[in-house]
Amino acid sequence: MENNQILVINPGSTSTKFALFEGTSPVFIQTIHHTLEEMEGFPKITDQFTFRKNLIIKQLEKEETNLAAIRIVMGRGGLLKPVESGVFAVNEKMINDLKSCAYGEHASNLGGLIAYDIAKSLPDAKAYIANPVVVDELNDLARLSGHPKLPRRSIFHALNQKAIARQHARQILRKYEDLNLIVVHLGGGITVGAHKKGKVIDVNQGLDGDGPYSPERSGTLPVGDLVRLCFSGEYSLKEVLKMIKGEGGLVAYLKTNNAIEVEKRISEGDEYSKLIYDGMAYQVSKEIGAMAAVLGFQVDGILITGGIAHDKYFTNEIISNCHRLAPIHVYPGEDEMKALAMNGLRVLNNETEVKEYE
Repeated sequence: MENNQILVINPGSTSTKFALFEGTSPVFIQTIHHTLEEMEGFPKITDQFTFRKNLIIKQLEKEETNLAAIRIVMGRGGLLKPVESGVFAVNEKMINDLKSCAYGEHASNLGGLIAYDIAKSLPDAKAYIANPVVVDELNDLARLSGHPKLPRRSIFHALNQKAIARQHARQILRKYEDLNLIVVHLGGGITVGAHKKGKVIDVNQGLDGDGPYSPERSGTLPVGDLVRLCFSGEYSLKEVLKMIKGEGGLVAYLKTNNAIEVEKRISEGDEYSKLIYDGMAYQVSKEIGAMAAVLGFQVDGILITGGIAHDKYFTNEIISNCHRLAPIHVYPGEDEMKALAMNGLRVLNNETEVKEYE
């Protein structure tokens, strides 16, 4: 094997995923699931650092990995200050922001921290992150919400959206930077981005903000009614936030976040489940139409990706609504591990500028 291996680290709330790549080919891919009991022993996300890092090191030893062959350690980008898209070297400023959770606490914050710690112990490796969820390329109009105290923010599935957009561009023998695309990520949260010549100039805030409702999120809600609910005295701040993220969308209506379960109910004749599921596709279609308007209806393609993109019933609903806007292409799943590895490979091949987090 050549000395150009890439170690990829992707911590989630209930799992630690990591993989070793030789170029574009995985040497191994590992997912370690964590029980609630295991996680309860750590008051803060960053307290899990040593526990998760040691799991990765142990598996590398088990696989008899030639550590000297690892040149790049790619970590999943966490909640940082807004940044432009691309690959960033993990530096002290980034480490401080991830450790302190200055911009929010999430398991993905551990990605850069673990990557940096492992890379510094290797003879010829450097640590990077790529396209974290806080990638911000919004134009000025997209930031306006209707009140200066509440500007719109860019938080979305940047890693997968960018990876799918570049993959599509390669397949049609075009440059991503020459295309106008609408990319739809269908997961636990749903984000719809307007990609104009390589920049995501508008996108719904998919963490706990606006846009279509999803398996776990309420999306855009009637503002006045939401305010009155908040001040009704019936709910705490924590309970309202849980309604918006975690217990909204399909969970609120159907008591499940599992799209496969919902489709099964529909196939068995459950009309209410069909109404709610169709409503989610309806709202996604509306968001696609809005992003088409942002691009002046000059759209080269609509790309549908994420876990729910495997569901032909759901994607066909969107295609039926939006096919007149532009050609629609479905790329099911979200291969974040490969997306991180591909960004690492671009660094190795000097195909991208490595940026500094400041």
